[in-house]
Amino acid sequence: MSAARPLRSLLFIPGDSEKKLAKVADCGADAVILDLEDAVNMSNKDKARDLVQAFLLATPRDARTTQYWVRVNPFDTGLTLADLATVAPGAPDGVMQPKIDGPDDVRRLPHYLDAFEAASGLAAGLIRIQPVATETAAAPFALGHYAGAGLRRLAGLTWGAEDLAAALEASTNMDASGEWGFTYKLARSLCLMAAHAAGVPAIETVYVDFRDDAGLRASCRVARSEGFSGRIATHPAQVAPINEGFTPSEAEINHARRVMDAFAASPGTGTVQLDDKTLDILHQKQAVRLLAQAGIA
Repeated sequence: MSAARPLRSLLFIPGDSEKKLAKVADCGADAVILDLEDAVNMSNKDKARDLVQAFLLATPRDARTTQYWVRVNPFDTGLTLADLATVAPGAPDGVMQPKIDGPDDVRRLPHYLDAFEAASGLAAGLIRIQPVATETAAAPFALGHYAGAGLRRLAGLTWGAEDLAAALEASTNMDASGEWGFTYKLARSLCLMAAHAAGVPAIETVYVDFRDDAGLRASCRVARSEGFSGRIATHPAQVAPINEGFTPSEAEINHARRVMDAFAASPGTGTVQLDDKTLDILHQKQAVRLLAQAGIA
């Protein structure tokens, strides 16, 4: 039986680009993020809202082959309510909320979503929320508070290094070796732990060099091994490598099935033997998670 698989690839699409919106159906991403924020010039905000609304309304939610998310503008811009009012009738799968300081900012959004869903005839709670949880100097200090915050619409947590660097007035977010600097590694790790503590997927940030296919693939393998479920893409060429990197291999799936079979054959026991190794409940839980990543229950 198939299970709901965590999103592997989330591709940003500028909300004011009719050309790029027209290619969404063939992009191969598990989700597209229709961007009303950074990818759209202030003079084009109204145009982007209207295009995104028309795009959402053109394909009913139950006919979509990929999830449609919308990145809205932050509250301090004064544009958030206009964004939500315009896109809610199109029933997006979720809203990506940028540049927040913590769960209290996320808690504000459902009050408006409740009203816009009701006005649009949508089921309450239909539109989920995924915050970009590390884009301000204050945000990393609040990451531990998502667990237990009661955010019923919370669908995942992701992090961003570019806006955090800007918030810190840093000249770069990289160290001398070309890897994330310590501050950004710290934010990344805290976001990963915060997501798992809150019981939602952790989504890796963008890989900036879209031409570096080998580097992207290697980075995705590392991210999945650490506990990330998927990754944000900024270019269609990144989608296939990301999907591959966050999909368990056949060998991994077969091993997980054997682990599950071993425990099924010994009901009530806390340990089993497999390939001359002793496995415990932790290994069973890892097998369950891996099969869920593969869309297998």
